[in-house]
Amino acid sequence: MARKMLVTGAAGFIGSNFVHYLVAHTDDVVTVLDKFTYAGNEASLAGLPEDRVTVVCGDICDAELVDGLVRDHDIVVHYAAESHNDNSLHDPRPFLDTNIVGTYTLLEAVRRHEKRLHHISTDEVYGDLELDDPNRFTEFTPYNPSSPYSSTKAGSDLLVRAWVRSFGLQATISNCSNNYGPRQHVEKFIPRQITNILVGERPKLYGEGLNVRDWIHADDHSSAVLRIIEAGRMGETYLIGADGEKNNKDVLELILTTMGQPADAYDHVIDRPGHDLRYAIDSTKLREELGWQPSFSDFERGLTATIDWYRQNEAWWQPQKAATEAKYREQGQ
Repeated sequence: MARKMLVTGAAGFIGSNFVHYLVAHTDDVVTVLDKFTYAGNEASLAGLPEDRVTVVCGDICDAELVDGLVRDHDIVVHYAAESHNDNSLHDPRPFLDTNIVGTYTLLEAVRRHEKRLHHISTDEVYGDLELDDPNRFTEFTPYNPSSPYSSTKAGSDLLVRAWVRSFGLQATISNCSNNYGPRQHVEKFIPRQITNILVGERPKLYGEGLNVRDWIHADDHSSAVLRIIEAGRMGETYLIGADGEKNNKDVLELILTTMGQPADAYDHVIDRPGHDLRYAIDSTKLREELGWQPSFSDFERGLTATIDWYRQNEAWWQPQKAATEAKYREQGQ
């Protein structure tokens, strides 16, 4: 029988990509629960079969709504989160509400109805690494978050772990490196640069651009999450990464040259406060224990496909663009 999946935050970037992946690769029936803040986009779920995907507009802090939905599903996949670092620096409160209180609300419903939970998190909970550090994050790396965003995600992870230990919750956690791909809000680094070029604006680079991120295509993230849901050991954490370490300057210059622009056709802007130096994921446990491998091991190929998607889907991102850039200009970025 087809599984009934409740996916929170699935009108956002990685959540919507996961729903598309489920429809393409499983027989699962999916309910999307999303608050449809600025980061949620109904268009990201367009074209999905109505007999397999139901969309519910609601808040994961709404205990009554969450309880009824969890009761009626087999598996809960928790993507819902406030996730933009810059926004967390300007107003941390929504991050506390969604990432902490929302996760607590979901955990209590999952506990009451004895359902299976998979919790989506980020490598940012581990803080950052020095640029010349040979090490990468593992499941044993101590938490050391550096922003309101990453600290609230760390808090949500710890809540899940506590509910597993204290109440026997059937849950797994994954911490993933930076995602890129289709349907990502234009406030984020890669789509912001791509869409700036498409509208004739010069891209923007924080500081010198030497900060390193470990990039993974959203489809690879989705395949890893599905593998953990199907075969992961209860109570375990799995790190998801595709060996995609690149600094921001190199990524921006690759975007420019791929789009037919000079590699130096960008402006430097003031660096973000507390900007983490480097993230790097060691996904050995996921690969060896569950047999997962990424499909987009070639970052340039994945980036080219992403650029093509934004070129072909202007109607999706154009409504976000003006307001996003106006906000950045107010911040001098």
